[in-house]
This record gives sequence, structure tokens and C-alpha cells, in this order.
Amino acid sequence: MKHSLNIHSNTSVDLHFGAELNPATLNTTTMSDPKPDISEVTSFDKTKLKKTETSEKNTLPTKETIEQEKAS
Repeated sequence: MKHSLNIHSNTSVDLHFGAELNPATLNTTTMSDPKPDISEVTSFDKTKLKKTETSEKNTLPTKETIEQEKAS
């Protein structure tokens, strides 16, 4: 991303924000585009996924905990 600020002696200010537009990176999706191929998604086998145990790492304090900390 390109940022610049130029202040001239005659008090004019030039501001430039963002990158130059590149036609190759613009999204050209239209309503006439064909639907994406989702054949691999529909045949996906969920049983091949590894089992994981999730645990909440950053729990929010309870109302009682907050009151105890305020009291001390």
C-alpha cells in the first residue's frame, strides 16, 4: 500500500492513498459466469478428518470474579 503526503509552499496539499489499480487483479465476476465446480466438495469424506478436542483458552471472567477483583 502506498501512502504519501506532499505539502507545497503555496499551502496546497496532495494526498495519495492506496495502491494503483491493476486490471489483472480486479474481480470481473458477472451474473453470466458459470457456477463454480463443487464436485469435490460433495464427494468429501468427513470420516478421514482427524478428531480434535477443543478447549476455550481465553475465557471471560464471571460477574463474581470481577466483583472480587474490584473489592481487593
